[in-house]
Amino acid sequence: MKARSLRWALLVLSAVPAGHAVGQAAPVKIAVVDLRGVRQQTPGYAKAESTFTKELEGYRAEVAKMQDSLETAQKDFDKSSVVMSPAVRAQKRKDLDAQQSRLEQRTNELQQRAAQREQELLAPIQSRVNSVIEGIRGEAGYQLILDVSAVNSGILFADRTLDITPKVLERVKSAP
Repeated sequence: MKARSLRWALLVLSAVPAGHAVGQAAPVKIAVVDLRGVRQQTPGYAKAESTFTKELEGYRAEVAKMQDSLETAQKDFDKSSVVMSPAVRAQKRKDLDAQQSRLEQRTNELQQRAAQREQELLAPIQSRVNSVIEGIRGEAGYQLILDVSAVNSGILFADRTLDITPKVLERVKSAP
């Protein structure tokens, strides 16, 4: 049995209520939701995503400018290194290495800033969506809710009656 299939089997078996034998028919309530679609239709998501995308473009532009500058300096070094004295060549190589280090450091800083900013902008939306899904799960007694939009979710087909996406969307849009 493949590892993924084994994980799914264990997940479903773990949803069997205590006191029920595995061979017995235990009612397991399962639902599916298109989490990505819900998030995209949640009030405030489009603005948050647009803000994040603009900020991310600025970060990318800064890194691209630094990368271009480094590439130009490297090309200039390659062209003229043959006529440089060993001491000058070593100093220029050291300068290029320092420039490369600054680029890597700044790239890491911007990646961390982007991740933090994404969290700041989108976490409240995700929290609201999760809260609504948890409320529906509790009300309806679902033991398992699967995200059909997740990459590699393993879900190929699901009965439309299991889809709670419209209910989640309705509540997310009406929530304050």
